[in-house]
Parts: sequence; C-alpha cells; structure tokens
Amino acid sequence: MTSREIVLRTIRFEHPNRIPYDFPEPYGSDFAFTGLDPNPDARPANGPDEWGAIWKNIGLCSLGEVQEYPIKQWSDLDKLAIPDVNAPHRWKNLEGIRERAGEKFLLGYGLSIYERVHFLRGLENTWMDVYDNPEQLVRLIGTLVEMNLEIIQRYAELGVDGYFFADDWGLQSRLMISPEQWRRIWKPAYRRIFDAVHAAGMLTFLHSCGYIVDILDDLIEIGLDVIHMDQQENMGLELLGSRFAGRITFFSPVDIQNTMARGNPDEIRAYCHKMVACLGTPRGGFMAKWYSDPVGAGHAQEAIDAMCQEFLKINDQFAGA
Repeated sequence: MTSREIVLRTIRFEHPNRIPYDFPEPYGSDFAFTGLDPNPDARPANGPDEWGAIWKNIGLCSLGEVQEYPIKQWSDLDKLAIPDVNAPHRWKNLEGIRERAGEKFLLGYGLSIYERVHFLRGLENTWMDVYDNPEQLVRLIGTLVEMNLEIIQRYAELGVDGYFFADDWGLQSRLMISPEQWRRIWKPAYRRIFDAVHAAGMLTFLHSCGYIVDILDDLIEIGLDVIHMDQQENMGLELLGSRFAGRITFFSPVDIQNTMARGNPDEIRAYCHKMVACLGTPRGGFMAKWYSDPVGAGHAQEAIDAMCQEFLKINDQFAGA
C-alpha cells in the first residue's frame, strides 16, 4: 500500500497494513502538507496580522499574543479588514501540489473559527458575547465559515485529501465554555465545514487540545473524521479508548505535557504501546505524530527518538503478525 492508501484505510477503518505516522527526519512521514501562502490565519510574534490584530512576543520561542483587538465594539465589525482567501498570490505556490506530494496523503490547512474570533474580539469579550451578543458573534463566525468553504472548494480541485484546522477548546480539566453554549453557537458552524469537506471528497481533521471529552461525541456526530490531540493524560487514555475508539481516528504524539516532556525513554516506549491499545483498533483508528515544536514543549532529542523508534517497532510487529 502507498502512504496515501494506508492513511485512508486507517481513517475509514478498512484494515491498513500498519500505523500511519508523521515524524521528523530521519524517520519520515506518510503525509504532505499544504496551505495558502501567505496564510491569512498567520499569528506573528510581533506586529499586526492581516486582520489588524496587534501581536506581541511573550518570550516563549516565537510565540506571540494579541495585545490590541480590531473589534473593540461590535460596530467595528463592518470596518474589519477581512483577508481575501481567493487572492491569486496566495495560491501560486500550490500549483502542482498533488504531483509534488506523490503517494503521500495531502493535508491542507484551513482557518480557525474559534481562535480567530478571540484574536479579533478578545477572549473575555468572546465568552461574554456568547450570552450578550450572540447574533453578532454568529455573524463573525459565519464569515469565517464562508472563508473556509472557499478554501475547501479550491483544495478539492487541487487534489487535497484532508482538511485540517485548529481550535483549542479545552482547559486542563474542562471546556472553556459550557457544552450547551458550544452546541448553540459553534456546532452548526463546524457542521457546515465538515459537510462541505465531505461533499468535496476530502476527510476532516481538527486539532483541539485540553479536556474536550464533553464535545467529542458532538464532533463525531457532525462528521469529524480525525482528532489531532497532543494531550491525552488529562482525559485518560482508558476513558478516550472506552468511549471513542473505533468511532474516530486519533492523530497524536505521546502526551506532550507529561510523558513526552518528563518521562524517561522506557516510559515513553510503554506509553506508545498503551496509545495503540487504547485508541486504535485492528481495523484502524490511530495515527502516530510528533510535536513539531519540541524546543517550546521541552522535548529532548532522546525522547523524540524513543517515541519514533518505538512506533516504528510496533509497525514491524504489525507487519509480522
């Protein structure tokens, strides 16, 4: 099987011949990645982004946070600088991307619809708007959805296989807002995006970290195929496996905050086996990944090597079974 076929079979629970993975060199990857250039959802360390949000470096590698929000009051919405996702210069580098991806599964990046809202409005204001200004909030979310729909259609024409975007919904032990309000405000928006991705012949990927158990059933219901989850220990591999294994595909590294950051190589290797046992099934449902900012997360090279090598050993056992 090609890399693309293995990923597709894993997500569709069609008995792949090994676990797909996305690792750094020299370990390799079954995935190729693409996205608009420049990315309208880019988050600079310092200065303005395309939307007019002003960012400032917070001293963690190149990370920034928004210091000045362009939507200070909702009357600012009509003056918002909305990036044109169809601008030709954003798509120039994507010409021929399917051919360059070869036999790999091609994953295209989309736009966040929660994180971008609070980059524009502020986190506290966004939480208050759920109750005080829901109509304006839904209007802004709708604009972000429409932008995603434009990207989805063009990705499909380019031969992209999966649509990936990121919204971190969880704190360590609970959601940032109540599940009921998430279902009222954001669930319809995700449904529209997932429906459009599937109608275009692609698969849906969402990154969301923190404790998201309370909405994972909802995401599965409305068509999420793959959850990219960097943390698992705050929810528990056993809980995730008992409730969701076989219903959604997990695309994950060893937990980046605990075992990967603090565990020794033997603990990391043992956790790899536990992930496969809890999150995967004989038909598929688990894909291994590395965390692409190891310095920021405090991951030693020894830890990265232990994880990648152990998953590859598991694949060797898979092939010999």
